[in-house]
This record gives sequence, C-alpha cells and structure tokens, in this order.
Amino acid sequence: MDVAGKGTQHELVSQKVEKIRAGYSAFAETKDMIDSIRSELHTENIPVTEEQTDQGCWFIPVNKKE
Repeated sequence: MDVAGKGTQHELVSQKVEKIRAGYSAFAETKDMIDSIRSELHTENIPVTEEQTDQGCWFIPVNKKE
C-alpha cells in the first residue's frame, strides 16, 4: 500500500474511533482496518464490544455508568 493509502486508512480509523468515542457503533470490513481500530481503542482505553460477522466487525461502545 502506498503512503497515500496509509494516510487514507489512518483518517478512516480516526473517524471511526471518534464516532465510537461519541457513543456510536462503527463497522470495519478489512482485517487491517479492524486491527487498526482495535489497536487505537486499546491505546485510548476505550471499552467496546466486538461483534464479528461474515462481512467484518462491529465495534459497539460500552456505556460507562457514573
């Protein structure tokens, strides 16, 4: 993958993580995208439930009760 492709994937990962942070679910289709989102969520300590499907993976935010 070229540098532009990596930049585009990084932007998509950032957008999806921001969506999850805002309380919305996000979907990823490719293994690279799933692994990148998973890594970013782990780094930022954002809890999610992962639902694997034949087409990809849903990342569903876990609501924190305060």
